Amino acid sequence: MLKLDISKAAPAVSADIIDSYAARVAAAQQALEAGTCPGNDFLGWLHLPSGITPAFLADIKQTAAVMRKECDAVVVAGIGGSYLGARAVIEALANSFEWLSRDGSNPAILFAGNNIGEDYLSELTAYLRGRRFGVINISKSGTTTETALAFRLLKKQCEEQRGKDVARRVIVAITDAHRGAARTCADKEGYKSYVIPDNVGGRFSVLTPVGLLPIAVAGYDIEQLVRGAQDMEAQTAVGVPFAENPAAVYAAARHALYTGGKKIEILANYQPKLHFMAEWWKQLFGESEGKDGKGIYPASVDLTTDLHSMGQWIQQGERTIFETVISVETPEHELLFPSDEENLDGLNFLAGKRVDEVNKMAELGTQLAHVDGGVPNLRIAVSRLDAYHLGQLIYFFERACAIHCQLLGVNAFNQPGVEAYKKNMFALLGKPGYEAETEAIRRKTNPQPLQ
Repeated sequence: MLKLDISKAAPAVSADIIDSYAARVAAAQQALEAGTCPGNDFLGWLHLPSGITPAFLADIKQTAAVMRKECDAVVVAGIGGSYLGARAVIEALANSFEWLSRDGSNPAILFAGNNIGEDYLSELTAYLRGRRFGVINISKSGTTTETALAFRLLKKQCEEQRGKDVARRVIVAITDAHRGAARTCADKEGYKSYVIPDNVGGRFSVLTPVGLLPIAVAGYDIEQLVRGAQDMEAQTAVGVPFAENPAAVYAAARHALYTGGKKIEILANYQPKLHFMAEWWKQLFGESEGKDGKGIYPASVDLTTDLHSMGQWIQQGERTIFETVISVETPEHELLFPSDEENLDGLNFLAGKRVDEVNKMAELGTQLAHVDGGVPNLRIAVSRLDAYHLGQLIYFFERACAIHCQLLGVNAFNQPGVEAYKKNMFALLGKPGYEAETEAIRRKTNPQPLQ
């Protein structure tokens, strides 16, 4: 089970200060439960795990089985919450080197629609040439530039390589129930489709078909993923006492640190497989909190790797940071450190120890050094890196994020600032309807010379 340790947040914040948040957190929880908080039309994630039925999962698994049978590769086209959650889980569960020597048991899961890199897309389409590939197109509107551009390329290539009849079986749409370009295309072409619930925002959508279908296609246990989230939903529910509710305590600790001047949270892991979990976490917290001039800046490091780059800054840089460590208690494999007769590297004192023991001592040693250096530390421990515990971790962060946004006084579920770059981009590209913006940018970037 997931365990939270806040003892090393002191002396920046004491246990008494964190305990004093109990009433405020209870009010935040109640606002979420009653739907009286800002953005209350996007609370569908709150009881999503407990509402997932066996029949729904069976349908997802059936679609995944078709794609697994008919595809050597499946491209997930989506951006932000439409791909990060799925990628986080798949990367965490996958063999790190499976892509080098595929045995054919699972299709390669590739990602597109999350950038506009011409080289990336060119290389992707070249890789797919001659391969049996399918596409999962994830977009509520169907007009998000990055995803729509990638899907147009992939749809055309899939139809040309595999024929329209096969393409209809291996292209799946996850989109709005009734409207939007992606819905219109799915209905017209006859694609199997799933609905992105109207009341679930992208960054909270991992446990909808947005995340579940790609994870199932990759060959991982979505039932265990959901079960972990269901258990965490119960453990963080509105009636659970504050001290026993890890999401409540984490939210309170973060807010106490923030009000005490710790404006940056660094999510650290000691498992390379958790890199994309941190990427998902950054979007969840950054897009939810960062508004109205408020919010903790979410950063991440992969340790011990980044101790040789970011370690100096964390240890002795500006003291506006705190650290949250995700620790996996038991790895999936066992590897013993060998003895060497010459011992030129001087490491024979480690002979016979598990590599994970060395990693755990690096984790503890780093934590102690950072705390001594003025960096408060929070620690989240999970027993194993499996689907069940990833489900727990996902829901834990979602709940904690929503609670903390209530404490901050911001709407956790909108992202008005995301639209600013799009308006400029469309104006610069000459999109119809943006003529006034185009002219405004022209005047700004080409000012009239002084008379």
